[in-house]
Amino acid sequence: MTLTPFVAVLMGSDSDFPVMKSTLEVLDTFGVQYEVRVSSAHRTPTATRDYVLDAQDRGCAVFVAAAGMAAHLAGAVAALTVRPVIGVPVDAGPLRGEDALLSTVQMPGGIPVATVAIGKAGAKNAGYLAVQVLAVADDRLASALGSERERNAADILRRNDALQETLRDR
Repeated sequence: MTLTPFVAVLMGSDSDFPVMKSTLEVLDTFGVQYEVRVSSAHRTPTATRDYVLDAQDRGCAVFVAAAGMAAHLAGAVAALTVRPVIGVPVDAGPLRGEDALLSTVQMPGGIPVATVAIGKAGAKNAGYLAVQVLAVADDRLASALGSERERNAADILRRNDALQETLRDR
């Protein structure tokens, strides 16, 4: 039986969901299957472990883990799997995500977490990075990513042309 690869999106709290919607929107755009869970490295470590191991067995190809403040979720997930883990530092608490960024990115050698920017921009890039990982073995996804980048480049060139026209007319 061939398992359909999917992305597991974990959040340390349901209050992280507004940020992580950006990840889900990207995955939806590319038709990538995903699961979403609230799971805490500190409050539910056994449930987190059980979910990661089960998801891996069911075909999870990439884990995206978002947390704020201490932000140990991505590291805890990375310690449990050899699948790629993408950490999203959430802009919560008095340091507005800088503490989460450092907690997510400062992993010991051999337990990597691919860390993206703080907040919604990082969550969006986590979605794109997950799609890129899947695209290594999926030509349809690789083509779709390439097409989107071409459309984005063409849009920037159109905007530049419009700006140049505006400047000429002044």
